[in-house]
This record gives sequence, C-alpha cells and structure tokens, in this order.
Amino acid sequence: MIELRNVTKEFDDVTPLKDVSVTINDGDVISVIGPSGTGKSTLLRCINMLSAPTSGQIIVDGEDITEKGYDLNSVRKKMGMVFQSFNLFGHMTVLENIMQPQITLLGRSRQEAYDIAMDLLNTVGLSSKALSYPDELSGGQQQRIAIARALGMDPEIILFDEPTSALDPSMIGEVQSVIRMLAKTGRTMMIVTHEMDFARKISNRVFFMDEGGIYEEGTPKQIFEQPRREKTKKFIRRLTSLSYHIKDDEFNFEEMYDELQSYAEKLLIENERMSKLQLCFEEITLNNILERDEEEEKDVLVGIDYSEKSDVLVLKIRYKGEHFDLSETGNSLFDDVLEEKTTVLEDEVFPPEEPSKENPFAAYNNKITISFKWEEA
Repeated sequence: MIELRNVTKEFDDVTPLKDVSVTINDGDVISVIGPSGTGKSTLLRCINMLSAPTSGQIIVDGEDITEKGYDLNSVRKKMGMVFQSFNLFGHMTVLENIMQPQITLLGRSRQEAYDIAMDLLNTVGLSSKALSYPDELSGGQQQRIAIARALGMDPEIILFDEPTSALDPSMIGEVQSVIRMLAKTGRTMMIVTHEMDFARKISNRVFFMDEGGIYEEGTPKQIFEQPRREKTKKFIRRLTSLSYHIKDDEFNFEEMYDELQSYAEKLLIENERMSKLQLCFEEITLNNILERDEEEEKDVLVGIDYSEKSDVLVLKIRYKGEHFDLSETGNSLFDDVLEEKTTVLEDEVFPPEEPSKENPFAAYNNKITISFKWEEA
C-alpha cells in the first residue's frame, strides 16, 4: 500500500530521516518505537506530506505523492491523522468537529455527515457529548473525538502520532481500547508510541528507529524478546529495568518513587506487587543499610527488573560492608512478604575484591535478590 524509496528529510540543524526505504502492506498495524528525537513523528508527517521529504519518493497505491503538482488532497482523503495534541476546533461542538471535514473535503450533505458522525460517536462511546465543546471534555474524551473525526473521512490508512502521550495515566486505557478495536477492522495503521506493552499486543510489525532511519524491524516477538542489534537491545532493556546508586541521605527518594509509579503503569504491574517491592526496598535500604553506623560508608546499588514473559518482578540490592540478618528486622509486614510462596529471596555474601572494568561491583560484597511472582486468587 505504501512504499518509501530512499526518503531523506533535512532541517537546518538536523537530518532525522536518512535514505529510508520500506514497504508497508495493506492491513499492516505497525508500531513505531525508539528514543526521543529519532525521527518517528517526522516519518509519519512525511508519509501524509504534512512535511515534504527533502529527497526520495513516497508511493501510495502505486502513485508517487512526492511528484511535483500531485493533488495532496486526494491522498489525504485516504489517510487519517491523529495527533498527540488532539487539534480539535475549540469553537465547534464535538458533532461539528466530526461533520465539517466530511462536508468540506468529501462533499457530503449535512444529513449524511450528521448520520456518520453520530454513528462514530456511538462507536467511541461518546454520543452523549455530541453538543459539548472540546474544552468541556477530558483529555481521553478529546482524543477519542479526534479518532472519530479521522474515521469520518473513511480512511484506508490511519496514522497515530503518540496518541496517548498528552494524557493522564487514568485516560490512556480508554484511548487504547478504541485503537485496539480499529486494529481489528483491517485498516492499515501506523502508531508512534512509548507504550511498549500496547505496541507488543496491537501490532503485527514493529519499527525501531535510530541513526536516521528504521534501525531494526520485525514482529513484536522478535523486537521485544529477541532483538538482533545492539541499540535495540539496550532500548528494550531500559524499558523493563530501573537502577539507582544511593550514596548518601541526599538521594531523591521522592523522585525515585514517582519513577517507580510510572514504571508500574507503563508495564501494567499490579499495585499489590509494587507495594511489596517498595516495602522490601524501604525495610532493607532505608531502615537498615542506610541507618547503620554514621561513620560507615553508604553505598548501595538498587536494580529493578520486570519480565513480562515470565511475569516476575525482581528487586536487586548490592551493598558494601557488614552483612545483616534479614530475619532480625522486627518488621512483621516485611517478614510476612518474605514468607509468601510468591516471593523468592536470595541473600548472598561475597568476599570483597578490587573492582575492575570486567566487574565494577566486586567491592559490593552483599547481594539481596527478591523475586515477586503473581498468583491469581
């Protein structure tokens, strides 16, 4: 359906796309992932010619839409675009926002546009908001209206540019559920997203972007479980891991807890397991390691990993100095967590060594690893 041939996009100070060539098949649902600033949004904007490529060709249904004089309105009728900032007209009602493009660009009568708009509002669950204005809606509702507006044009292709990035966590699910529904309709879709679990479940292809192009592509299983290239591996590893180096009492624990909350929401980890992890972290690190002799050096490494494949959340703590007995903390809640059959504890002591390039953690002679599994009630 879409073919990019040697597409390059240059700006004054940066070239986000360099000689990109790829084919997008009819019915593909493609998630576009990667670090910020790697050309993901630029790729989408070039495909629908909101931003013309500096060089190269974009072929849609056999027609070169980058050719001079090409009627871009004809290709934009085939492509719906959903932006992260909604882009609704504030002076129009919800109903008018969905009707107006149909009347202006497709030449539909007001009655036909009205019937289609109301049907779409039912589809996205917002028929009761037809006469409301955008600023009277939540962010999640506005984004669902923006999707309905795009659908009103009967597009063969829908491009989503980070459709949930401007939403509160509580609103993300309602927008994702609408996109999941659309993915089952056979439309060709491309979604720039930072929601990796969503990308894994909705797509048949994933593009990982870096170095000015599509650095690696494959099925969700290939990209998320068996990436071949080094930058992809590092990116995927960072998504499921957090690490902290605590050397003194000035460490920003509040910022850490905020990051843990975002981490849990992104990976859909249950509050119960995250609460247990936080309890164990606080009891071991704050109430014991950092509360020891004031003259003793404070140096703690904390790592948090989650494997969706095995559904195990892991807390790793390394610390220097004298080993302490976890069974003597006196915290009954902590003891109860350690005794649960869904919690696995490893408490190891190593002879301290001089750290080296190969093993920078050699001086951390104590290692505590706690794995939190999930057991359905």
